[in-house]
Amino acid sequence: MWLLNSSIGKKLIMSISGLFLILFLLFHLCMNIAAVFSGEAYNVICGLLGSNWYALVGTLVLAVGVVVHFVYAIILTLQNRKARGNDRYAINARPKGVEWASQNMFVLGLIVILFMILHFTQFWYNMMFAELAGIHGDIHPQDGAAFINFYFQGNVVNTILYLVWFVALWFHLTHGFWSAIHTIGWNNTIWLNRWECISKWVATIICGLFAVITIIFYLNGVGA
Repeated sequence: MWLLNSSIGKKLIMSISGLFLILFLLFHLCMNIAAVFSGEAYNVICGLLGSNWYALVGTLVLAVGVVVHFVYAIILTLQNRKARGNDRYAINARPKGVEWASQNMFVLGLIVILFMILHFTQFWYNMMFAELAGIHGDIHPQDGAAFINFYFQGNVVNTILYLVWFVALWFHLTHGFWSAIHTIGWNNTIWLNRWECISKWVATIICGLFAVITIIFYLNGVGA
């Protein structure tokens, strides 16, 4: 099957899974914006999600999307290395017109994945998983606002780690978004440059807002 065996098919799968993950980031961003203004509103959203079947299905789909995206990134990276052969050992300047992010997508993606594991350990494990497993610590599993305050308010190390994550995510998105659009075929000679510009705006809005919100959480915690 060409979709699974050809390089174009693999790139298409990775592009679609990447666009899906961008939609998740936008959803997560909206939740965080709510937390800035009202911890109570954020907890209402957490309660609506909780361990309900639709939240479990959404989490499973997200996990599959991350795994598929990362696995195909590894496969394509190894294929590219094999195709270049000994040329990959040569020390060459970055070709003109080739973005730094495009040459370091795998490393940037690895950083993003590692910090996603950190994020899920801090929040998903203590919230949805804890609710499913019947684990109740000092903070109730549906009290997302309290978890935000615990991990961010006055916590310099955690705040800096997340800001580094957003920088890596920005570089990954600036190339990944327009590259996905290009792979899918939604472009032409006119729209290629436009999509590159749009991708930078999308990445800047998403990562910029995440960074600002993280700093707000560090300084003030969630909204009253």
